[in-house]
Amino acid sequence: MKNNNQAIHFIITGGTIDSYYDGSKDTAVVNKESIIPQFIEGLKLDQKSTFTKVCMKDSRELTRDDLESILQAVKDSSHKKIVITHGTYTMTDTARFLEANLENNNRVIILTGSFIPINGFSFSDGPFQLGYAMAKTENLEKGVFICMNGKVLSANEAMKISKEGVFSSIFGGGVKF
Repeated sequence: MKNNNQAIHFIITGGTIDSYYDGSKDTAVVNKESIIPQFIEGLKLDQKSTFTKVCMKDSRELTRDDLESILQAVKDSSHKKIVITHGTYTMTDTARFLEANLENNNRVIILTGSFIPINGFSFSDGPFQLGYAMAKTENLEKGVFICMNGKVLSANEAMKISKEGVFSSIFGGGVKF
């Protein structure tokens, strides 16, 4: 990958954001191929983007090998701005894994996802979550963050409140600017 500090590198792992609703199973099922590149490119943004697909899985199915592959994709990236699309169930685990295993991290790494798939739902939170994460790459200092529900949370403070469908801080706040 050529070095481009202004471009956002999307690392794709699946999750609800990249799923479709399967009525026969009464649940969201992860797409075989990601819709994220097509979605981002369709926005016709001035912001350049590159895409790397690591896997297409429900985050509850991610293995240690998958986490290592995500970590390696981050390490291999020449970009200073990275957005990782991820399922919400284990997003905090992956963020903490990256935080613990990245030495001398000098990049902004943001994990984001959605509670409702982008494809096929007019009220999906996915487009907002992606846009918010992309915008936050512009003003965050280096580190690993989760951007969900209009909040920026550090990897070590983020928690998912499943019954409410939100992410919050274990400390009661978010990253302050």
